[in-house]
Amino acid sequence: MTPPRDIHQYLAEFDDIPGTRVFTAARARQGYHLNQFAMSLMKAENRERWKANERAYLDGWKLTEEQKQAVLDRDYNRLLDLGGNIYFMAKVFSTDGQSFLQAVSTMSGMSLEDYQAMMLAGGRSPTGLRSLKDKY
Repeated sequence: MTPPRDIHQYLAEFDDIPGTRVFTAARARQGYHLNQFAMSLMKAENRERWKANERAYLDGWKLTEEQKQAVLDRDYNRLLDLGGNIYFMAKVFSTDGQSFLQAVSTMSGMSLEDYQAMMLAGGRSPTGLRSLKDKY
């Protein structure tokens, strides 16, 4: 009988996938308040308070300073690193008037047009760098 794998070791392996952030239980715990903030933007009155003074609105939430700065910078990749869930972060870019496509194209470092063309052609190629360990 094969001994069971350590779940933490198994989940840590996901961090080796270039350009991918898997939303694990650890990230969910880390980003709980960040994601709650984002979900608060579902209410019109909260969106108005947010638009009136973003920093003051963020200060009302139990976020780390790093999370607050990433929100203010609209650095969605950093937000995912800090526990944000892309579907919750969508509330932020929707409040900014951005579509999902517009926001995620900024995360790829590609122009909107290039990102859209890539996705319409089937997405990124599965060949190439598959592990951060292989990079060195």
